Amino acid sequence: MLVEAGHFALALALGLSLIQFVVPLWGARSNDPVLMAVAPTTALAVLGCIAFAFFALTVAYVTSDFSVLNVVENSHSTKPMIYKISGVWGNHEGSMLLWVLILALFGGVVALAKSSVPARLQANTLAVQAAITIAFLLFILTTSNPFTRVIPAPAEGQDLNPLLQDPGLAIHPPLLYIGYVGFSISFAFACAALIDGRIDAVWARIVRPWTLGAWAFLTLGIAMGSYWAYYELGWGGWWFWDPVENASLMPWLAGTALMHSTVVMEKRDALKVWTILLAILTFSLSLLGTFLVRSGVLTSVHSFAVDPARGSFILGILIIFIGGSLALFAWRAPMLRQGGLFAPVSREGALVLNNLFLATACATVFVGTLYPLALEVMTGEKISVGAPFFNATFLPLIVPLLLLLPLGQTLAWKRGNLLGTAQRLYAVFGIVLLATMALLAFRHGGPVAAPLGIGLGVYLVLGSLNEIVTRSWSKEKGLSMAWRKAAGLPRSTWGTFIAHAGVGLTVIGIAATAWGVEGLGSLKVGESLRAGAYEARLERVTPRVEANYREDVAVLTVLRDGREMGTLETMKRLYVTRGMPTTEAGIMTIGLGQVYASVGEMQPDGSVGIRLYHKPLVLLIWIGSVVMALGGGISLTDRRLRIGAPARAKAAPVAAVPAE
Repeated sequence: MLVEAGHFALALALGLSLIQFVVPLWGARSNDPVLMAVAPTTALAVLGCIAFAFFALTVAYVTSDFSVLNVVENSHSTKPMIYKISGVWGNHEGSMLLWVLILALFGGVVALAKSSVPARLQANTLAVQAAITIAFLLFILTTSNPFTRVIPAPAEGQDLNPLLQDPGLAIHPPLLYIGYVGFSISFAFACAALIDGRIDAVWARIVRPWTLGAWAFLTLGIAMGSYWAYYELGWGGWWFWDPVENASLMPWLAGTALMHSTVVMEKRDALKVWTILLAILTFSLSLLGTFLVRSGVLTSVHSFAVDPARGSFILGILIIFIGGSLALFAWRAPMLRQGGLFAPVSREGALVLNNLFLATACATVFVGTLYPLALEVMTGEKISVGAPFFNATFLPLIVPLLLLLPLGQTLAWKRGNLLGTAQRLYAVFGIVLLATMALLAFRHGGPVAAPLGIGLGVYLVLGSLNEIVTRSWSKEKGLSMAWRKAAGLPRSTWGTFIAHAGVGLTVIGIAATAWGVEGLGSLKVGESLRAGAYEARLERVTPRVEANYREDVAVLTVLRDGREMGTLETMKRLYVTRGMPTTEAGIMTIGLGQVYASVGEMQPDGSVGIRLYHKPLVLLIWIGSVVMALGGGISLTDRRLRIGAPARAKAAPVAAVPAE
């Protein structure tokens, strides 16, 4: 009965969304506050209905209700509870329900933000948000119903895809979807402003926190997916330019540009047209990512292969929302008044250049991802675009952007002094040059790109720190005063410093992968394999049986210079229900680096294939990503970003007036 109630709740949410779409728009057009007030109420009601539907599906999974087809296809009674719950979104239908739940959640938050969003803008925004909700609820109810019954109910389910039975995949999709769907708010605000014909610095101040929050969650989602691919797939890599990986990278690049563009618009009331266009394109790329994953046009370890009807429906959603929003933009954008001016050499100018690099980099990823699909449609020819293309086109755009970053954040607003800014970074330049030369000397004969890349990462970290130091410390005042001034800086300043430093840490981790070494061999018990300074000795291969799989475990002792560092286990696992084998990597963390082992097939002579890697500083890739997201979170705590107002000053004490 709960399943039918969940299905009915989705249908009710669809009806309420229609009201949320039509009535507030009419109210905003007729300037009727009563009709506009319908938007927040219906948005919260839609959230309640969809949340109930998601709860009903979760209960079906937890209780192993095999009368529900979705549960049969993606669960099993012996599966651990964490994977029963994550199985709710580990499939097409459930993941789309999670997608629309997060969409409704953001709409509910906007509905509650009455004090920070003008009523007219709120009504138009929630109406646009409702239009998106209507489209995806129709998609779920007509092509992807998660509540379909199966009669008679089987005694057991078919289990979840073994690759998805991992803690990382319990976390990765929700984080990614919050990022994807979070940009729908920026999109809705942009369309609402175009409908109303009013876009100014106040609009930018309202939109900026939503963009920043979505960007932070998308950063975490991409990082979590990267780390999952690194340790779960057994390939030893962290990024493969997989089309579905690119589908998440494109909105991240566009969202990064949007986040910086709103700063210029807020400060100078400039870049209005560009900021609105970026808000539209960022969410459009999120929708495109949804299409690529759900349509079945891509073959990827990350994607769900589905029927053409679903792909056609999502393609229709893309055409309506991307085409419709761009048509609205083309109609209203020429009417927008130009904002304030600024010199080319200024912080605003640097942010504009930042946007150009990011937009062009996003375009290269877009072309490299979609060109093979377009070519196949037009000619039937199949080609593969991989790392060589992206390394040749993407990296030459990103490196100059990173070199610009510390300079840009040091420039003054409106009109800057490039020579004076460079002088403030003399110490940073000197330290980075010495560090790079030392690495080149120490790693003589190795890849030159690694020391240069690490030098670039150090430059980003120190350049960000330099901004805090120069704003807090002076020769005339002591260190204690500098600490107090630093502590008094706006949280958004600290968030920017931390996020940019996180970029530097990630760059260091990526550059250090050039020093990684690999060993490959077939070992018998007692034999060893070397990868750089590390050696792995095979101790034994032991069979093991768990509730829903069986595995052969290769136990390796890791040594360095003859000294034992510990043991690690790598497994060849077979999930019995699906009959699907997987490889589970064994990882030993040593400082910021890792020794990584992956087991192959057993050979007739009793030996087993082992692939061994040493990856120095590899953890900095994901630590830096978390630091970036942390910087975004700290910026969100700034009062000016949350409500667009400065902190209230304490009232001065009133002096006592003597009685006469």
